[in-house]
Amino acid sequence: MSNVSRGPAAADPSRFHSRKIKLIGIDLDGTLLDSAGRLPAPNAAAVHAAVDAGIHVAIVTGRSYPFARPAVQGLPSTLSLIVSSGAVERAMDGTTVMRRLLDRGAARSVLASTSSHRAYAALVFDRDHADQVVFESMDWSQPGRKGYWARNRALISQSVPLEDALVEDPIQVLFSGPFRDMRGLYDSVRGCNAAVAITLTEYEHRDFSLIDITDGAATKGQALAWRAAQLGLHSDQVMAIGDNFNDLDMLEYAGTPVVMANSVHALKDRGWRVTAHQDACGVAQAIERYVLEIR
Repeated sequence: MSNVSRGPAAADPSRFHSRKIKLIGIDLDGTLLDSAGRLPAPNAAAVHAAVDAGIHVAIVTGRSYPFARPAVQGLPSTLSLIVSSGAVERAMDGTTVMRRLLDRGAARSVLASTSSHRAYAALVFDRDHADQVVFESMDWSQPGRKGYWARNRALISQSVPLEDALVEDPIQVLFSGPFRDMRGLYDSVRGCNAAVAITLTEYEHRDFSLIDITDGAATKGQALAWRAAQLGLHSDQVMAIGDNFNDLDMLEYAGTPVVMANSVHALKDRGWRVTAHQDACGVAQAIERYVLEIR
């Protein structure tokens, strides 16, 4: 994506009238990327235009850094990458800015209370090498995981039992599996431990869902608020764009929340602004309409 044209939106930053929004938090999957996992050229051009206009852009994703960084190749080097659902912030060059790791004792407690779901469980660590994702008995042939395994198997390892991998504090305990199973697990673990944050990402049309259990301070919303504070900004100067349940507190924090046309219904029912589908460059539309005011 390094040769993506910035397009006409980036040609003349002086034409942009609005300077109210100074920070944009953008989800990755289902939002910035299309349904094939690609970065559309109009979205890339709009991000470049926003940065050219003096606006800070943060990619805020459930992916860890090694999985997020290739997806945003060609975007400005000044971007913040808030990864692992808010647990880690890095610069585009990989420099760590902030970490909010899950206490390994809390991770053990989560694993102990969910032992019947061990086939869905993994630990994720802040590592850029093998053993970043550690599982015990996960079935990687499951359709929702198959592509992930094919692309990232060099970073995945096995530990039996899974608890033996807790030689350091992880980023998160991750569960993935069929829609109904994960919804039941989410309902059973929600509220059981006030020290952790539990977020759900659902792809009902794919019969696949993810549950992220992180440190209580490691959510997308809290991480975006921290980034805003570091920039000396208030929430009314922030726009957030997302599509799923794990984006909820980020959208609630932002003064200008925008949801994708492909969002889960629970987000679209909030009465927030709705932009185009991920396959119709909804991010570009939102930036141009609500930030740069060129439409």
